Amino acid sequence: ELAIVLVDARNGVVEQTRRHAAVAALLRVPHVVLAVNKMDLVDYAEPVFAAIAEEFTAYAASLGVRDVVSVPISALAGDNVVEPSAHMDWYGGPTLLEHLETVPVGSDPGRQPARFPVQYVIRPQTEEHPDYRGYAGQLASGVLRVGDPVTVLPSGHTTTVAGIDALGRETDIAWAPQSVTVRLAEDIDVSRGDLIAAGAVPAPTKDIEATVCHLGERPLRTGDKVLLKHTTRTVRALVREISYRIDVETLEQRGEATELNVNDIGHVVLRTAEPLALDDYTDNRRTGSFLLIDPADGATLTAGMAGEAFDTVRTAEPDEEDWV
Repeated sequence: ELAIVLVDARNGVVEQTRRHAAVAALLRVPHVVLAVNKMDLVDYAEPVFAAIAEEFTAYAASLGVRDVVSVPISALAGDNVVEPSAHMDWYGGPTLLEHLETVPVGSDPGRQPARFPVQYVIRPQTEEHPDYRGYAGQLASGVLRVGDPVTVLPSGHTTTVAGIDALGRETDIAWAPQSVTVRLAEDIDVSRGDLIAAGAVPAPTKDIEATVCHLGERPLRTGDKVLLKHTTRTVRALVREISYRIDVETLEQRGEATELNVNDIGHVVLRTAEPLALDDYTDNRRTGSFLLIDPADGATLTAGMAGEAFDTVRTAEPDEEDWV
């Protein structure tokens, strides 16, 4: 819900600062704090702080980040970290800790449709519970109530919620991010990795377009065979295309990319061996995100967000110089 971007007052906004802002925007973090550190090394000069804050705020706004609070601090001397600084009487805003304690975070779970990834199927088959069949997991978003109509994805079977068990007791309602067991009215085939969804449901697909941030030292290349982990489901996938790489300095698309290296942000097209029910990341951060994993050693390669990340990305001008 909140990210702190730390800047050295002596250096101002650098490439790493822009990259951190881009990642925050990519993840749809609603609140960003710019902590301008080492103000003691620039003699607590207000113009230095003002110039850095103005440049960063303008860049963040171009990425779609609207809530940016800038705080001048000296971590070494403690200025504006917990207590207001005696050296910066020109600053009238909150200290860093004060802002962190008062910024509104979180949201009403009822604002999003219910999404319940199944983690485990419970079938005790005992004398006490001979026909019990429950689906355990963590509610990723929204609210589920007994009697709600739901769809099981990717199969598309529809049914209703017959019961909800939480901490060994029956309840009528569950909300994100509670861990519960859901019982359905119909005896249908549901297994780990399936998604129990209410409201408008995403269409299962094997073809995924996504914005990704590459995390691994090993480059991600067109044609790579990877594992894709989405909620509790892991499937094989093929990198069919790397559409472009995003230049975080200019927010331009750099086309004809054949690979993404560590910290690169780009757009990819994937083909999965099995259909997945992904929401668009802009609609649901939990069920719109996924990881790409190296099948050889299980290392995380890439974090992905279904759909387009930035509305402001521009196409660069031309430069003159079956596994599944």
